[in-house]
Amino acid sequence: MKLATPPKSSEGHAPSPDTPDTHDGQLFTLRHRHRAWMAHQKLVALSFLGDASIVLFSLLAAYILRFETHFRHFGVVDSDVDLRAYLGHVVLGSLGLMFLLANFRVHDPRNFLAIRRIFAMLAKSCALWFVLFLSLTLLLKIEPPISRVFCVLGAVISFLGLALWRWVLYCMFRREPIASALRQKVVFVGWNDACEGALHRFSDGRAHAFQIVGCITTDRAPRTDGAVPVLGTWAEHRRVLRESGADVVMAVDSSLDGMDMLQLAETCGKEFIDFKLVPSCFQVLVSGLHLECVHGVPVLGVGRLPLHHAFNNLAKRLIDIFGALFGLIIATPVMAVFATLVYLESPGSVIYRQRRIGLNGKPFHILKIRSMKLDAEATGTPGWTVADDPRRLRVGAFMRAWNIDELPQFWNVLKGDMSLVGPRPERPELIEGFKEEIRYYNMRHNVKPGVTGWAQVNGLRGDTCLRERVRFDLDYIERWNLFWDLQIMLMTFFKRKGAC
Repeated sequence: MKLATPPKSSEGHAPSPDTPDTHDGQLFTLRHRHRAWMAHQKLVALSFLGDASIVLFSLLAAYILRFETHFRHFGVVDSDVDLRAYLGHVVLGSLGLMFLLANFRVHDPRNFLAIRRIFAMLAKSCALWFVLFLSLTLLLKIEPPISRVFCVLGAVISFLGLALWRWVLYCMFRREPIASALRQKVVFVGWNDACEGALHRFSDGRAHAFQIVGCITTDRAPRTDGAVPVLGTWAEHRRVLRESGADVVMAVDSSLDGMDMLQLAETCGKEFIDFKLVPSCFQVLVSGLHLECVHGVPVLGVGRLPLHHAFNNLAKRLIDIFGALFGLIIATPVMAVFATLVYLESPGSVIYRQRRIGLNGKPFHILKIRSMKLDAEATGTPGWTVADDPRRLRVGAFMRAWNIDELPQFWNVLKGDMSLVGPRPERPELIEGFKEEIRYYNMRHNVKPGVTGWAQVNGLRGDTCLRERVRFDLDYIERWNLFWDLQIMLMTFFKRKGAC
């Protein structure tokens, strides 16, 4: 991308910031931003009015279901309740839920193309509304009393209605040219591997919220390997930022010294551009980065990850317990059949115990139905299985293809050594070498190992690239959520090839 050379004065110098040309450029930039802001405000108004209508009708529907249908016979209901008496509760509830939606920034244009984030905000808002609105019954003597069933129905119907409406809105916003207007234009100052990764993520799908316009090169980062257009050099950065229409500047911390970085931050403030810093010293678990103040000193470091929170750990553990119990009940007849087949082909112990490394490096014994001969590791050299492994039993090949040999691990899950979903555990003899050869390998042990995992459902099982497996495992640890766990469990049934 070639930029026009700035005009020079009669002395051969570039015009000062106070010259008419520069002033006209500033006015053009401000007018452009004002038009974009006005367009965004129209979309915000549309989303706000739609949300308000959905919330009001949802609470009215909750009232009708509670007091005008068979739900009326559920629990204790005041016979004097009618819509006129309850209308105040409906209006108050609608205002409260709209306040919570605004508090979670559901109407921020930067979130319009992030549908998963929107759904999470809606779920949080409706759940919090249910708790707060129901608490009014306990704190205040409101007449007529607020029905708990009404609150449940209101929260559920509101979430479903808002989710459907927001999906329709998202399908409309993701189309060009609306999506293009909503995307934030990003200019990088400097370039590194993290920027390369951001380039691919920002361009993933039609509904991405960012558009990388280009890069400003610096003395410390003079090249971008052609990944993005070069808009100019550091000496031209202010002009480039104006002409590019940038909304966000992302500066690589190693590309500029301290004074230049401060100057860039000040320039962004003057040009109404968001300033972001890409810390090049952090290449792993970046979503866990947390800025805290220690005795007045700002400190940036890896903070708590999703599974470090007590509530998330409790929720995952409850799912593990119920899932393991259900799995053992269903799998016991299957395990009995295949254990018998293994014994008939190769007499001896049918349950194989192997030492693995779990949470925080604690060793435990993983359980499997034996799929190999009794003397499979007679040489004393541990290792992975390979395709057509000669040590495998005939029935063992079938079990490993369908993950049947892993079924006894439901007992490991019930004991608490493992989780249903997580990084696959490795043997301590192998880990000693892996942790020295593969960066961040031991970060996998921040969570419990799993019967299945994100790497496994993406085909990385058995004798596959370990570095790729570690990358998928760290991605899972960093972005964990319960719905992702359920997705991985379902995918396991369709991604059976290979074994670990």
